[in-house]
Amino acid sequence: QHVAGHGGHQSGQHGGAVGDDQGNAQHAGSAGAQLGDGGSDEADNDQGTLIGDNVEQGIYSYQQAMAMADDMNLDLVEIAATANPPVCRIIDYQKFLYAQKKKQKEAKANAKKMEVKEIRFGPQTDDHDYNFKLKHAIEFLKDGNKVKAYVFFRGRSIVFKEQGELLLARFANDLAEYGKPDNVPNLEGKRMILNLSPKSNK
Repeated sequence: QHVAGHGGHQSGQHGGAVGDDQGNAQHAGSAGAQLGDGGSDEADNDQGTLIGDNVEQGIYSYQQAMAMADDMNLDLVEIAATANPPVCRIIDYQKFLYAQKKKQKEAKANAKKMEVKEIRFGPQTDDHDYNFKLKHAIEFLKDGNKVKAYVFFRGRSIVFKEQGELLLARFANDLAEYGKPDNVPNLEGKRMILNLSPKSNK
């Protein structure tokens, strides 16, 4: 169900604005649109609950609501179509659109793309190298990235398979505060792999 609104301050003619339950407003083509969107004769579809700044909240006919929007040189926007009667707000439609686009742009800019960071070990990695790579893994997980740790067995070093399993088990344990394993260490060709995902921020 849509509410038509005033657009005179933008185009010189009556236009409109309609919306949905999430407040996503769109322009209607005519100021003659009914609250029931289709000119319904039902009384319930010819009125709505009006809210907004500098207006007395209450139930108004769409003609009354549009007249108020005209007087304020603003737009009438439906923000809750499923309510009975629908809920409408008097706002500046262009400012509303601008605020929505700005909010979406900021959310997109703040959204971090999760990457998979690889960390490679040898089956006989010493403590210095291990701690160096552990530090990097902690930073990767804290930044919201996944970590793919693997032990690479070169040539006959595959005989150290058990050492690789122990190393990755230790790695997962040392990272328990920052990430959780997605799998148990498994051997794929010459690599034993452990994948870890960052823990959700509390």
